[in-house]
Amino acid sequence: MKAIPTSIPEVLIIEPNVMGDNRGFFFESFNEKEFSQGTGLNVNFVQDNHSHSTRGVLRGLHYQIRQPQGKLMRVVRGAVFDVAVDIRKSSPTFGQWVGIELTEDNCRQLWTPWGFAHGFLVLSDSADFLYKTTDYYAPEFERSILWNDPTIGIQWPLDGEPKLSTKDKVALPLAQAEIFT
Repeated sequence: MKAIPTSIPEVLIIEPNVMGDNRGFFFESFNEKEFSQGTGLNVNFVQDNHSHSTRGVLRGLHYQIRQPQGKLMRVVRGAVFDVAVDIRKSSPTFGQWVGIELTEDNCRQLWTPWGFAHGFLVLSDSADFLYKTTDYYAPEFERSILWNDPTIGIQWPLDGEPKLSTKDKVALPLAQAEIFT
């Protein structure tokens, strides 16, 4: 496993060791010891989530203001553009974002620690998106930041208007959102 820092050092691209031949491939999608050694982090995942979406669905930018979640994300079918936005007011990278393509073929994962809002856009006909979290889902603490907030300036690779949930359509801009200190 290789951990690759992004332009926001706490957000990491994880590249597993994929062993493949003409029959297919095998890789460990998570190994606690290798993850800890490769990233220097000791995290405890408590929940696994699976999201299935169709082309053009944009989910995000979501976070929990209490019971914040670190997330380890990957795609097992299809392709997404995955985004993390630093919403820690005291951080030197506050308001900055990182975006990478996660696909069933590149087998990459994205580690996003708590203190970040997260979202993704489905690029393929459909996608199955899996992610581990370091705390449990708590809907009473869930918040959303507007996906197209111009102060953040995410360069979504859109082909037309995204398909949004009601909560994502009415999300707040970063300047009005409840954030981490």
